[in-house]
Amino acid sequence: MKTLISPSPPSSSSSSTSLLSLRKARGLSPFLITLLAFIVFVVTLYGEDFTCLLGQLDFYSQDDVAPAGPSPRGGGTERKKKREEAAFAVGKRPEGCDYFSGRWVWDESTRPLYQESECPYIQPQLTCQERGRPDKDYQFWRWQPHGCDLPSFNATLMLETLRGKRMMYVGDSLNRGQFTSMVCLLHRLIPSSSAKSMQTSGSLTVFTAKDYNATVEFYWAPFLLESNSDDAVVHRISDRVVRRGSINVHGRHWKGADVVVFNTYLWWMTGLTMKVLQGGSFDGEEKEVVEVTTEDAYGMAMRSMMRWARKNMDPRTTRVFFTSMSPTHGKSGDWGGEPGRNCYNETAPINNATYWGSDSRRSIMRVIGEEFGKSKYPVTFLNITQLSNYRKDAHTSIYKKQWNPLTAEQLADPASYADCVHWCLPGLQDTWNELLFAKLFYP
Repeated sequence: MKTLISPSPPSSSSSSTSLLSLRKARGLSPFLITLLAFIVFVVTLYGEDFTCLLGQLDFYSQDDVAPAGPSPRGGGTERKKKREEAAFAVGKRPEGCDYFSGRWVWDESTRPLYQESECPYIQPQLTCQERGRPDKDYQFWRWQPHGCDLPSFNATLMLETLRGKRMMYVGDSLNRGQFTSMVCLLHRLIPSSSAKSMQTSGSLTVFTAKDYNATVEFYWAPFLLESNSDDAVVHRISDRVVRRGSINVHGRHWKGADVVVFNTYLWWMTGLTMKVLQGGSFDGEEKEVVEVTTEDAYGMAMRSMMRWARKNMDPRTTRVFFTSMSPTHGKSGDWGGEPGRNCYNETAPINNATYWGSDSRRSIMRVIGEEFGKSKYPVTFLNITQLSNYRKDAHTSIYKKQWNPLTAEQLADPASYADCVHWCLPGLQDTWNELLFAKLFYP
């Protein structure tokens, strides 16, 4: 957020002198003198937060003053309040249209939005056709909102909008999949291989469209907060710990982005509680660790994320998105399948509109709703959970690169090593980016 420039507060010595002068001149009571001194102290200490808060209030409600002269009803000037247009908006969502409420429809005319073989940037964990998946049905489902249409993804508009700008996805491997989907949707507009590049350094992966001076980036931070799982390669740690108040450890790498898409969920789901580091280091002997409910820890992360956005993103010129939890399909009994099975061999979506899998915790959605409801900062929520819940067919399952050799027992029972967390590309995550496109340009 840009800092608003205001007159510097008076020094403590000059403030005291002024207050004493007021007291002598006007006979102010000691209580009032103390109150005025306290106000000066608070303004000095929290002046930056006040200006930031005032900036937010100005974003939500601006006075639109009509030109001087008679109004249509005769006499005076007309004043009205309106919400300022969101950054990057080119139109408005149709009245009464909920992009996230709808159904999946079969569409061979517009799906898939690209071919797996056309996008060299897809990780081997997501290239299901290359890894032997026998069907392609998962590629031909299109999300159809009730009562309206989702705007068609316009790669030209997206790239032109990103000219000279940075778009960044921040979170875990699910957000990396959405980032990869966006790169696949855009890179075809740049036919020359010398005009585009993909580079990874530690936690940061950057796709650069050189002629546009634009980047689409992914930053690995599965908890958003600092944690003992932050290594982008070696992070399979069962005893996970996050540090309270540590968002800036990663956040310093996000500064300067024009569009940020956050996600965090899967890595919190290790049980009913979460360990939080309050003092010391993760590996040190002297450290203070408390155990709180997963919901309380998750709420702490949400507040930290929104506080970072408030301090670093100007809502007049930048946009912040949050993608809700990506569901898993590890229990086929949830949708009436054979007990003890999972997403393996599933080739069609769930057609029960009220379906909600047992692998998805509603309590986390409640935390998101509560924390976002209290925030004054405009974060755009991408509610992909319910629509993704229907897509038991879209997971990578066994059709991915296996990092470790499979045992004879696993080979005899493919469901035992099926990945029912991640998603094939092209596929479901292209729809997530279509929704992002819609909310970015038609809020």
